[in-house]
Amino acid sequence: MASKPLSTVAADGFWKNNPAIVQLLGLCPLLGVSNSVVNALGLGLATTVVLTCSNLVVSLIRKQVTDAIRLPAFVMIIASFTTCVELLMQAFTYELYQILGIFIPLIVTNCIILGRADSFAAKNALVPSIVDGFTMGLGFASILLLLGAIRELIGQGTLFSNMHLLLGDVARNWEITVITDYKKFLFAILPPGAFVFMGFLIALKNIIDQHLAERAKQKSSPVEKGSKRVRVTGQIN
Repeated sequence: MASKPLSTVAADGFWKNNPAIVQLLGLCPLLGVSNSVVNALGLGLATTVVLTCSNLVVSLIRKQVTDAIRLPAFVMIIASFTTCVELLMQAFTYELYQILGIFIPLIVTNCIILGRADSFAAKNALVPSIVDGFTMGLGFASILLLLGAIRELIGQGTLFSNMHLLLGDVARNWEITVITDYKKFLFAILPPGAFVFMGFLIALKNIIDQHLAERAKQKSSPVEKGSKRVRVTGQIN
């Protein structure tokens, strides 16, 4: 399989083939957890770590694993890294781990991770697989974070509340009250609100892609050269 340039791999993961708003994978945790920035960031980082590490190991063993046991082996690798992340969160961010609940162990079943392991890491060398895993995870985490910021702002009128649950006491005073005496908008905090805002993000990406495509088309179109008029003076006998 011909390897893509690393810049193309990175662009695919973060924008062109973003797993959240292009492939529409991992929607269950994306919509269920993204009601605040801290929840979105916690799950986004955990998913990125598991995705990057699983791609790394799958790429290393890709020539030793037969087709008969390929998928079970990949699931075991993903489950191992998910367990490591789960234990680390229990040790260092236990309150956030309790808030995220079942969505941390459910990283094992996230279609993004198994899909990248099978479709990319199992067919490519180590470095491209690491870049693919990291940028795919970063693309998923960025949408998760953006959705969490929108829902927290509209739902509670704040940003970065309870960041100490993830980053410790240094982030205890990071909360920004954007709107004082704000009456909470419950719809934005609940999963139905997440569907609506997710639709807006997908529409926004489509508009940006269309605009970029039109600009690229204009730049690549050849400039038509007009015919030159030559004025001849004098008489021909």
